[in-house]
Amino acid sequence: MPIKRPTELDRLQQQVIACTRCPRLVRYCRKVAKEKRRMYRDSEYWGKPLPSFGDPEAELLIVGLAPAAHGGNRTGRMFTGDRSGDFLYRALYEAGFANQPLSRDRSDGLELRGCYITAALRCAPPKNKPLPRELRNCQPYLERELQLLKRVRAVLALGRIAFDAYLRLLYSGRRGLGPSGAQIAPLPPRSSFRFGHGASFALPDGLPRLYASYHPSQQNTQTGKLTPEMMRQVLRDVRKYLGS
Repeated sequence: MPIKRPTELDRLQQQVIACTRCPRLVRYCRKVAKEKRRMYRDSEYWGKPLPSFGDPEAELLIVGLAPAAHGGNRTGRMFTGDRSGDFLYRALYEAGFANQPLSRDRSDGLELRGCYITAALRCAPPKNKPLPRELRNCQPYLERELQLLKRVRAVLALGRIAFDAYLRLLYSGRRGLGPSGAQIAPLPPRSSFRFGHGASFALPDGLPRLYASYHPSQQNTQTGKLTPEMMRQVLRDVRKYLGS
């Protein structure tokens, strides 16, 4: 069989994995991987920054917050090995964006279809609270992904932090985010983008349409702030837009 050559997207993910820009996060991820949670004591933790995951021809880009300390930081894949991932991938499966509803580890056969998953932060932060400078350090990786994922027409931000991180990238005045490669400005006033579950926003210059959802954290799903039907409706809205 011919050897598959790494793509630019593959090379970018290797840069992510090797990243040490945030010493606090590097120390925390390694500490969690060494100490482990009792129920995972026999697991080999990933303990490094997480690469993104999905279909390189995706029309939908999902932006999360950050890996969970004993989820993605353990398994090495976005939204894998925790309740948030269980909730999200079942919804993606039902919407036709995934080939199966379960995500346990990197070798479980999960594939995304027309969908790519990334995050505002690639390392698990202590108490799930990243520092502003850590989010800024990770921003270039998201920017580069947007340049390389040339077919993306919709961006779904999971939670306010991911929503704000994506808008911060747009408003930074960087080039190369739009399909034409032109500067993304001018944009509507920042105040016109109000985060709320199910909200969506059209953007100029051929930029992807922005959708917002509450984050599928246990805090949200167990309290009923985010229900399966609420997530399904957002994905139905995305599907309808992509089919238009």
